[in-house]
Amino acid sequence: MSDELLARITIENDKRSGRPCIRGMRIAVHDVLGWLAAGMTEAEILSDYDELEEADIRAALTYAAREIDHPVVVAA
Repeated sequence: MSDELLARITIENDKRSGRPCIRGMRIAVHDVLGWLAAGMTEAEILSDYDELEEADIRAALTYAAREIDHPVVVAA
């Protein structure tokens, strides 16, 4: 399922300076995460941005989770 969600994230050099966006729109993953962090509910976001779908919000969260997950290397 996460691969389906991640397919909703697009990166185009001519949109938002190459930042990851939702389905080729000018709504960046960063925007969605910022709205959630500011306390907006998913329902409020979807109401304010008719072009977004519930799966787009999950896609932004999935993308962010994958981006911060990296191996930790400890020097001996």
